[in-house]
Amino acid sequence: MSSTAIIAQLGLEPHLEGGYFRRSYTAAHSIDGRAAMSSIYYLLSADSPVGHLHRNRSDILHFWHGGKPLHYTLVSPNGEVSHPIMGPNIAEGELLQMLVPGGYWKASELKESRLASSDYGLISEAVCPGFDFADHELASAAQIQRDHPQHWPQLAHLISPSDHNNKQ
Repeated sequence: MSSTAIIAQLGLEPHLEGGYFRRSYTAAHSIDGRAAMSSIYYLLSADSPVGHLHRNRSDILHFWHGGKPLHYTLVSPNGEVSHPIMGPNIAEGELLQMLVPGGYWKASELKESRLASSDYGLISEAVCPGFDFADHELASAAQIQRDHPQHWPQLAHLISPSDHNNKQ
């Protein structure tokens, strides 16, 4: 199945970070005025292969579903960088699920894979407490250069081309 077919089948829309998404669940009950949990489908494709650097207040659990592996860049609040890969090859260390704690910068990239000929990578994310755009922040070049200058060369390509902190 192609990315175009999956986007249509799942009803995905362009995401401000890059890629495509659709909220698939929001808990009916709340905790402290917020939905207890929410989840989305998220897809990177050949035409939108980068989920640009951003962070959220809440913890987010990611689940890999199919297509090519997704390469992540995570930056902890104290500046430690890691590069986990979500995908099916667990013998090579790829992850089927991954937790990104709240407060971590996160970016994802669709990379070539000798094992997958598809033109997409599809995951789901479960957010607890539920996602709220007020808790979401896109990284700006100035912010990353100021806070993590030692990592700027490897993070520069992950900054959104719009280079703003858009909150919806």
